[in-house]
Formats: sequence, C-alpha cells, structure tokens
Amino acid sequence: MSDLRVSLHRVAHGRTGDKGDRSNISVVAWHPALWPLLVEQVTEARVAAQFRHRQPARVTRYLLPNLQAMNFVLDEVLDGGVNDALNLDSHGKALAYLLLDLDVVVPRALLPLLAGPADILPVPRPTTETP
Repeated sequence: MSDLRVSLHRVAHGRTGDKGDRSNISVVAWHPALWPLLVEQVTEARVAAQFRHRQPARVTRYLLPNLQAMNFVLDEVLDGGVNDALNLDSHGKALAYLLLDLDVVVPRALLPLLAGPADILPVPRPTTETP
C-alpha cells in the first residue's frame, strides 16, 4: 500500500510565542516514531513556503531530538510586533495552526500513531509536489 498525505496536526502539536517582530513556533511529535518524519519533511524551506504570504525575512529551525521537537524562528512576520501591528493577531498565536496545516507524507505503518480518532483514516491528497 502507498503512503498517505496528511496535515501535520495529525503527526505533531505546536505552540506559538513571540518577541517583537519574531515568531517562535514549536512542533512536537505525538510519538517518538514520528520524529524522523518531521525532521525529513518539516524543513526551513517548507515552512518559509507555508508562510510566504507573511514574507518572513528568515526562517531558522532548531532541532530538539531528546524531546522529539523542533522550534522555528520566523523573522519579520508579525507586521512590526505587538505595539506596531494593526492585525487582529498581533502576537501571532494562530501561526502554529497555519504551520500544523502543512501536508506531510506518512507511511501506512505509522497510521496508528497519528492523532485523532483511529477509525478516521487520512484522506489521500493529490501528490503534485513532494515534501
């Protein structure tokens, strides 16, 4: 059987923080066996592409393998930061949800480790690009 493309939120959870015009987004695997998949597919380039509409000046990834987690730092994505931004989410707290909507490819053998009800299988998505 083939691999399936799913949203990152089935593989990991996340949290967002901010300092000035910089957003920090953590991504933490739901299970240690999912960690290598995250390292391979959730790259700086893919995160930058996911946030291209926010035009980050730079995206830096920090790996935390003992925690099966990673932290992304996105520079200049908060419209100047809390005191300067006119948007509704000046802290960027919702940015983790945008990242968790990123598609990843999961081998069928790992499907039991995904978050969400076990009886709901991921819906195959078009594979026009590889992660």
